[in-house]
Amino acid sequence: MQQSSETIGAIASALAKAQLELSNPEKALTATIPAVFPREEARSFKYASLATALDLVRKCLGSHEIATVQTTGIDQTTGLVRLTTLLAHSSGEWMSSEWPVCAVSDINAPHRMGGALTYARRYALFALVGIAGEDDLDAPAPTTDPPPELRVGNRPDVVKGNKGATQRPPLLSLDQSAQLRGQMLAELDCLTSENKLLAWAQVGLPKKNSLLVADARIIEAAYLEKLAALPQALPDKSDSLKPAASVADIPSDATAKLAFPKEPVRKRSKAHLLFVREQPCLVCQQSPCDAHHLKFAQPKALGRKASDEYTVPLCRAHHHELHRHGNERAWWANLTIEPLRLAHDLWIASPIHSPLSPAPSRLGSEASPQ
Repeated sequence: MQQSSETIGAIASALAKAQLELSNPEKALTATIPAVFPREEARSFKYASLATALDLVRKCLGSHEIATVQTTGIDQTTGLVRLTTLLAHSSGEWMSSEWPVCAVSDINAPHRMGGALTYARRYALFALVGIAGEDDLDAPAPTTDPPPELRVGNRPDVVKGNKGATQRPPLLSLDQSAQLRGQMLAELDCLTSENKLLAWAQVGLPKKNSLLVADARIIEAAYLEKLAALPQALPDKSDSLKPAASVADIPSDATAKLAFPKEPVRKRSKAHLLFVREQPCLVCQQSPCDAHHLKFAQPKALGRKASDEYTVPLCRAHHHELHRHGNERAWWANLTIEPLRLAHDLWIASPIHSPLSPAPSRLGSEASPQ
């Protein structure tokens, strides 16, 4: 979101002059985006570091009496760390923009939060002053057209038929095609078995394709007529006399491999769900919370939720927001939260594992709360 002072005439004029002097920073670093799906390939792009951009922007904006200030703050409503980038002019006019950085919970992971903050500072500063610091990956990769001499329309040995299909022109003249046709018909008359006929067809196919259309059809008709006239080989009766294999003859290890895999156990425990509800929300750290079952933790089953060991605390607002979003994996990824790991930690720390607590039950029957 962009904000500004009541008037921006002076800062806009100074920024316009500075932009005439600004140029895109040198993209000296290379980043690689790994492929998500097997058929995709990893993509690489070049970008400029934050330090390079700051050196370039500060010198240019400073000469026009514009200062850059970047500060962070916590949005209590959404539970996000936000970055504010401010351009302040000596006249007192200013303009700023806000950029979401990460969730408040990422403060416990300084490396992740630092990477997100550097990324946000670079993007916010570049956008506000109007420069580009990385390659454009929005457009698809350009395709390289073949050279003109290799295009179908420019090749003399390939012509197009009525429907646009490419086909080779006949390589033989009328007399040559008739001579080759007679030779192939004479060869067909000498064949006396189906195996010889098949071997002849494999060798003679390139020759037939070089004939004129009428001569090629004559060869095809003669081949089919010769094939129909040959005596059919009788089936081998030795195979029919063999007894069919029974189930008992199948090795035991082979039958074991055909067994259906067992469905993952779905544990149920009211005590653990109560323990999860007592925890603060993973997004905003507010209470009370619902125990949300992670749908992608186990395969879908008709009318049954995932196991109670895959539950995490969410306040009612974020719980509804997650269900409205639809794509649960993407929702958690946008917040940079690893719900499976946190659910595992909660399951390990759950009081149901104490010696006095009953063990969690399976598939519907739930343990009584503590």
